[in-house]
Amino acid sequence: MTRQTSCGVVVTNGRMILLGHATLSPRWDIPKGLAEPDEPFIEAAIRELEEETGLTVVPEALCDLGVHRYRPGKDLALFAWARDVLPKPETLTCRSTFALANGRLVPEFDRFALFTWPEAATRVGRNMARVLDEVRPGLNSWARSADRDQGPDRGI
Repeated sequence: MTRQTSCGVVVTNGRMILLGHATLSPRWDIPKGLAEPDEPFIEAAIRELEEETGLTVVPEALCDLGVHRYRPGKDLALFAWARDVLPKPETLTCRSTFALANGRLVPEFDRFALFTWPEAATRVGRNMARVLDEVRPGLNSWARSADRDQGPDRGI
């Protein structure tokens, strides 16, 4: 069985994390999705972030958090975007859609919110919570050492 790789971006200021609410689900999630064949993971993560939130980022602004076992048959390539100022959730729009049984298209995320890391762990699925717990120490270390001279929205 070939493993798939989903690619995502953790948008955080170190204290809070941006999550999208999965339409028709009780779960929240980070912006992520499958890489296209031969698509570099970082490019897939940037594409998914833009499609699912409207946010744009340059590769140099991201920290590679590695590839993690996510679910049976699926890995998760994660990148972090540390920002001093997080986006206002109400300004974000998800353009990525899926079809309901009746054929109507609905957005993958129907709203966004900022959560503390402990609160986020209770909102996402258990596999995502495990992966976020694995990457948080390295992410916090990277965010503290990041060059703050580029302003609150470095990489945009």
